[in-house]
Amino acid sequence: MGKMNIDEDMEEAARRIQVRFVTKLKAPFKAPPSSIAIPSNLTRFGLSSIVNNLLKSGKDDWNPEPFDFLIDGELVRMSLEEFLLAKGISAEKILEIEYIRAVAPRKQEEPSLHDDWVSAVDGSNSKFVLTGCYDGFGRIWKAAGSCTHLLEGHTGAITSVCVVTPRVPQSGADQIVATASKDRTLRLWKFDADESLDQIKRIRAFKILHGHNASVQSIAANPAGDMVCSGSWDCQIALWQASGSDTGDVVSVKKRKKDTEKEDPQVEEEAKSTLVGHTQCVSSVVWPQDETIYSASWDHSIRRWDVEIGKDSLNLYCDKVINCLDVGGGGEGSALIAAGGSDPILRIWDPRKPGTSAPVYQFSSHSSWISACKWHEKSWFHLVSASYDGKVMLWDLRTAWPLAVIDTHNDKVLCADWWKGESVISGGADSKLCISSDIFVL
Repeated sequence: MGKMNIDEDMEEAARRIQVRFVTKLKAPFKAPPSSIAIPSNLTRFGLSSIVNNLLKSGKDDWNPEPFDFLIDGELVRMSLEEFLLAKGISAEKILEIEYIRAVAPRKQEEPSLHDDWVSAVDGSNSKFVLTGCYDGFGRIWKAAGSCTHLLEGHTGAITSVCVVTPRVPQSGADQIVATASKDRTLRLWKFDADESLDQIKRIRAFKILHGHNASVQSIAANPAGDMVCSGSWDCQIALWQASGSDTGDVVSVKKRKKDTEKEDPQVEEEAKSTLVGHTQCVSSVVWPQDETIYSASWDHSIRRWDVEIGKDSLNLYCDKVINCLDVGGGGEGSALIAAGGSDPILRIWDPRKPGTSAPVYQFSSHSSWISACKWHEKSWFHLVSASYDGKVMLWDLRTAWPLAVIDTHNDKVLCADWWKGESVISGGADSKLCISSDIFVL
């Protein structure tokens, strides 16, 4: 028995490899640069322990931190030995391993409860979260559990929401947001995002947009913040004026006054133009550059539209109904298209690759339809997905496995977004807005 243990120890010793841990992180996350010998069967958890031990040496108050590890630009998601074998990397020379802070939430806020399914969420403004609900109300949340404004007026479930941010700030502190609904209309709302309120303020839309003849599924604003576009079950994409000043062909809507309270006039407006080509429901629209709109449809296609001429310049075909779409954030990923639909696979296309309509990445850890996907604003590696399987997943293009699985919902997840760069917000059929925070992407 003793002999066998000695043999195992010798074999274990023979399978040690020389590594050097490097990082782009600033102090106090910099480990000594000297090389050390470590067992080759370590996974990222074991590697994390070693780096934490190196970092805490001489620091009494060190709190252990989860890390992820890159070798030659790829995230390690198996033991070192398996990784080196799979990649054909020699274990003879000193192996350089880069460590980064693990991308996973360290904190879950208390869920913010709604009266029905939370179908839409927008976290693009750091001051608030905008949600849309099946009860027909939009809501503004300053923080978890703190609802400040109730947007009332829709007569059907809200399906999509977006924050409208003019490139040139308009006079006054009013923030504009837009909502789309099954009642076939879009509405534009104004409120003061800096106002401190003791109780929820109920507000009405200043503009009602008519033109679709079926449920409106998706809404997006252009970067200039003066237009919004919408996709509908009527197979069309409509473009609308978003600003409060240019009212175009306006019909003033008289509302009876409540008691002596003076109400702002509401205007009704028609679409400036429409983009026609999809043959089924337009389920998702994004407007990343002023001249370019992307759309996804139940007709299994993703299209890129030239706003000026009103024609599509790219048509990608997928063999599934597509529910959600987003176009890559900063840096090199600006052209990457992520989409999910009626199967558990999150697909990513690179339209810069000529003659290819096949996805460049496919992530398949979800177990049901994908309802939302969103790139991180500042990282072209990272995106979030949500699914009817009740899970939200964080992804990094450098590995096929999710970085983190968030399972705070106990029913279908219908929407998800990033907030403040370090939180993931999501809403679902459990009537909850969940905020998962302290996620260090950069």
